[in-house]
Amino acid sequence: MTMATLFLIVGLPGSGKTERAKDLAAEHSALRLTPDAWMIPLFGDPESAGKRDVLEGRLIWLALEVLRLRTNVVLDFGFWGRDERSSLRWLARSVGASCHIVYLPVDRATQIERIQDRWKRTPHETFDMTAADVDRWRSQFEAPDAGELAEDEIPDPPPAWPNWAAWAAERWPTSSGDDT
Repeated sequence: MTMATLFLIVGLPGSGKTERAKDLAAEHSALRLTPDAWMIPLFGDPESAGKRDVLEGRLIWLALEVLRLRTNVVLDFGFWGRDERSSLRWLARSVGASCHIVYLPVDRATQIERIQDRWKRTPHETFDMTAADVDRWRSQFEAPDAGELAEDEIPDPPPAWPNWAAWAAERWPTSSGDDT
């Protein structure tokens, strides 16, 4: 039997994540899951008082169930933090799947241009983002290093957590637990 693959789309707003995720889904017969497609229709807001983390947790739970069925999954979340990516790599392995990080770097000028263009074309599918937002996000983003991209060993979770499943359950409520 073929091993399923979890594709993690990594990048900032305006880096081309959604288009690349759509392409990967088509190329690999994968289920594409993106919180952006759910947040505004469900809550009218891209963050909505912590509901995004809960929604992402449910999408991760669904991704793990689909991977168990040996179907590929593309998670189009952005995954700004190394710990997020490490936990999902570990969770994919825990259900017998592989994990591939797809990193889409973008320079600031291109990022702002793409964000402005998206706002003009499809304001109902996005939210207003300022240059100050972009600068703050760029300072928060942890780009994957060569080891991550080479899919080397997964580091241990931060000291406060016994394993990556526990870390993920805290980061994304409803992502894991007894049913994963």
